[in-house]
Amino acid sequence: MSARVLIADDEPSIRFVLRETLESAGHAVTDVANGDDALRALTEASFDLAFFDIRMPGASGLDLLERARTVGSDTAIVIITAQNTFENAVEAMKRGAFDYLAKPFGTQEVLALVEKALRSRALESEVRALRRALGKGAPASERLVGKSSALLDVFKTIGRVARSDVPVLVTGESGTGKELIARAIHAASSRAAAPFVAVNAAAIPRDLLESELFGHERGAFTGAVEARAGRFREASGGTLFLDEIGDMPVDLQAKLLRVLQTGEVTSVGGRRAEAVNVRILAATHRDLDAAVASGAFREDLLYRLRVVPIAVPPLRERREDIPPLIDHFLARYDAELTGGMHVISPDAIEKLVRHAWPGNVRELENAIKRALVLVAAEVIGAEDFAFLDGGGAGERTALSLEALVRAETEAALDSGAPADVHAALLSRVEKPLIEAALARTGGNQLRAAELLGINRNTLRKRIVELGIDVPDRP
Repeated sequence: MSARVLIADDEPSIRFVLRETLESAGHAVTDVANGDDALRALTEASFDLAFFDIRMPGASGLDLLERARTVGSDTAIVIITAQNTFENAVEAMKRGAFDYLAKPFGTQEVLALVEKALRSRALESEVRALRRALGKGAPASERLVGKSSALLDVFKTIGRVARSDVPVLVTGESGTGKELIARAIHAASSRAAAPFVAVNAAAIPRDLLESELFGHERGAFTGAVEARAGRFREASGGTLFLDEIGDMPVDLQAKLLRVLQTGEVTSVGGRRAEAVNVRILAATHRDLDAAVASGAFREDLLYRLRVVPIAVPPLRERREDIPPLIDHFLARYDAELTGGMHVISPDAIEKLVRHAWPGNVRELENAIKRALVLVAAEVIGAEDFAFLDGGGAGERTALSLEALVRAETEAALDSGAPADVHAALLSRVEKPLIEAALARTGGNQLRAAELLGINRNTLRKRIVELGIDVPDRP
């Protein structure tokens, strides 16, 4: 890849060496002898990279750094210095230099800098394109918002993997926006015009999940009054997003692995395999390595899904993303919920930035919605978020559980869960409840039933239906 390079140095020998080195490598070069001519060149043409001497007639290299940004130039600027000092290096980088080059320098060093600059610009271009896709082209509910270095790393990874069809595994706590990342990958890929189909493995009862994924034939089981294509076929040509893959039953994991290996799907009750063209993205809040160690997740499936991992940090580890998220949610929900024009006070922003956000971005979104509905004035103050502090431990737990259930219900409905989402969500609450009671009683089902206030036979039935492993009694 060739670059357009500008050289500004008052030493003719330096300009000659740089020009010869760069032009022999196929790059287009413009050279000038002073800072004023360099600034004029920047305003009249576009350059990928510039080499500016730190001291020369007219504007210095450091002055040019600031002026280049003032005129809107995005050229990567390398400062050339005869004194390789800490102060020069720090000052150059502080003012926005791409890098600095100490005299005397070698030709390979110069060419390596050009290569580095071209890679950096290509990556920045991908990130800008992704931001545009997530901005103007995507609904407000599907935009990734933030400016932290951690989120920028996620953006960069999205840009890199979007062009290929390799499986991606997105991990992170609940509410961090894992599905938004999957949608961003799809939107930036060559499959963007094809369907994006999301399936939440935790929201669908285990006895229906196989049919949901692979489809079924008419009469394959009780209630199968007509054939169904299944989500793999629905996503043909596009992307299938398997959310909460860590909650998928082990027996179904084996069937999913078979589909990933062969690229073919067989309906429940069917005899003929059918080829499918689908890209697989998956997400989970669970530690799948630990699940593999405990036997709850297949190691070979994990390797298939985690070709490229993307770890989404929790909101408490990227607090600089909270103010732009606040602005985003205010703009999104103010007119919808109140029909007004609310603003948020600095003390309220400070309070929200300090909050731990165990529910991550989803909790912040719900907090903004709640404040908008309940606020009596146009200015939302810190006191309007008093519910985040809670009263006692019991009140905090109740509020957190209520918010969690509401958020999980909305997520299940958004992901196209079946009509029996009520039963599916109840099972998700009931399973950890029973597991906790069994752990507390050392596997004694009679005592666990008494703790839960239910009949022992009912407990046994739910243990079987929910696939709960009863701990061995001592």
